[in-house]
Amino acid sequence: MTIQWFPGHMAKARRQVEEKLKLVDFVMELVDARAPLSSQNPMLQQVLQNKTKMIVLMKKDLADQRETDKWIAYFKENSIPAIAVNVNDKADVKHVIQLAKELGQEKQERLLKKGIQPRATRAMIVGIPNVGKSTLINRLANKKVAKTGDIPGITKQQLWIKVKKDFELLDTPGILWPKFEDQTVGYRLAAIGTIKDQLLSLQDITAFVIKYMQEHYPAMLEDRYLVDRDMEDMWEIFVAIGKQRGALESGGQVNFEKVSDIVLRDLRTGRLGKITLEAAEI
Repeated sequence: MTIQWFPGHMAKARRQVEEKLKLVDFVMELVDARAPLSSQNPMLQQVLQNKTKMIVLMKKDLADQRETDKWIAYFKENSIPAIAVNVNDKADVKHVIQLAKELGQEKQERLLKKGIQPRATRAMIVGIPNVGKSTLINRLANKKVAKTGDIPGITKQQLWIKVKKDFELLDTPGILWPKFEDQTVGYRLAAIGTIKDQLLSLQDITAFVIKYMQEHYPAMLEDRYLVDRDMEDMWEIFVAIGKQRGALESGGQVNFEKVSDIVLRDLRTGRLGKITLEAAEI
């Protein structure tokens, strides 16, 4: 499976990121805590490779805390400061601002040594679609300055946002890369809602989630759907979930599309539990 999805505004956004990098002191890259590496845009990594960067693991309230801790350690081992955030937790938002100020402090000190009056710290905020960027920006600015929604790709232009008096953020549109060579990356991103549902088979995505949970979160799968980790036939699993959750058509047949909707909705809203679909290698 090769997923290709590269709207024109995303190609334009990449060029804008390259052009604006010289205006900022560092980059704040947002990733999804449920798939931190898969939700990093490899195309952006090429653009940002020589720029100071911090990683913000978004939606930590939906992710497995043990895995999130491992991911923070993973990024720090690679000399990238990282922080996990629940945008509805004011303390988490304050920690993001504090880390950002610390990163900007080095640039301010260099300006002072040159006899240049310090200015506000400037950061560029980047991330793939639907990672929660607009919501975080609104929390950082403590007012609604960016559009929010659960539709991938809602931000279409760049925007400067003031955070406190001494911190400015340059917002950019969410950017996906031209295609996913690794189908597992595509499945992870589709499962957490980064890729539009219309682009992939929901049943294939759901089967991927179920298999992963059977291996890593069997108790959650059994508690929610009464599916045993040893059940191997995916058709039988779908039927079992459909009957248990009432995803039936007239005549009592299980509707597999409804089953897929149920499982993915439960995953994305946290009803299945706190789940991370990608393990850190540390």
